[in-house]
Amino acid sequence: MTFGWKRVEILSAFANGATLLLLAAWLTYEAVRRLFEPPEVTGGLVLVTALIGVVVNLIATLMINRANRTSLNVEGAYQHILNDLYGFIATAVAGAVIMLTGFVQADVIATLIVVALMVKAGVDLVRASTRIFLETAPEGLDPSAIGAAMAAREHVVEVHDLHIWEITSGSPALSAHVLVEPGHDCHAVREDLAHFLSHDFHIDHATLQVDHAQPGVLALGRETASHCEQSHGPSHTAAGYLS
Repeated sequence: MTFGWKRVEILSAFANGATLLLLAAWLTYEAVRRLFEPPEVTGGLVLVTALIGVVVNLIATLMINRANRTSLNVEGAYQHILNDLYGFIATAVAGAVIMLTGFVQADVIATLIVVALMVKAGVDLVRASTRIFLETAPEGLDPSAIGAAMAAREHVVEVHDLHIWEITSGSPALSAHVLVEPGHDCHAVREDLAHFLSHDFHIDHATLQVDHAQPGVLALGRETASHCEQSHGPSHTAAGYLS
């Protein structure tokens, strides 16, 4: 558990998204069944119950909206409460329609509207949490652009084995192998790159392996066998990509 329990937040967000999708599937089944076999619905009772639910969920939604919603866990809880609020609003409208017109299928229509909202929220949460589990580069951080920017820093010859991922929501991390011009201070280059990544890209957790470039790197414009014979991904230099 070298990162502690930070990934538990993402597990919770994934569970929230999956639960929304499962509930959407169950509500769809119930709605279709009731569409063909509509039960007796007491519009007044539905309306009163829904209005109480609207008030309670509106208060909860306003409270949780003040929290830090960059956290996927908080966002998952927010989406659950928000969908409850939408559900109660739709139910209140359906109850009023049933009271005024006797059209009991209004309850089914309201349910299907809420299902659509639940599916959207569930898919967004599952997609966002899955991106973190698969260690995809966080949205807004382009590895190609960051690699090129790092390679353009003073005394940097090449950047390769560049990986950018997210430990948990809002905590990007980066690792890379950096080759420095012979004769220049590797430690100074590493400190410059760490400050650059933190200031320009808000990446505060950067692990950089820094070595002096061999003469062949400068002469041939590419890495020799003395460094990373099986490097991962493209190499970045001030002049552009190398294969």
